[in-house]
Amino acid sequence: MGAVDDSLADLPEPDRGCLQHVIDVARAVVPEAEQGMSYGMPALKLEGKPLVGVVRAAKHLSVFPFSPAVIDAVAGRLEGYSLSKGTIRFTAAHPLPDDVLEDIVRLRRAEILK
Repeated sequence: MGAVDDSLADLPEPDRGCLQHVIDVARAVVPEAEQGMSYGMPALKLEGKPLVGVVRAAKHLSVFPFSPAVIDAVAGRLEGYSLSKGTIRFTAAHPLPDDVLEDIVRLRRAEILK
């Protein structure tokens, strides 16, 4: 196991499953991503740089693509979600669409590899 798997293992359902799904989607898009920590949160990394992080807060779940530009690129497709410069907030009852997650990961991957 690694930092991401270990962190998610302790979370209650349905939050654990929802965040695990985010990680599974990211791994499908970037299978070479490695588990680690970034800014104190569990994250997948690519070439030593943070690709996507996930966190459970008291009232929501968060995806951190570590890039305001990535969030800006998908913001128009996330009506009804809470967005800020660095995070996208959602709940297990209202998860992020897979196609948006895939694009988030692809966009961040492109930033890291350029």
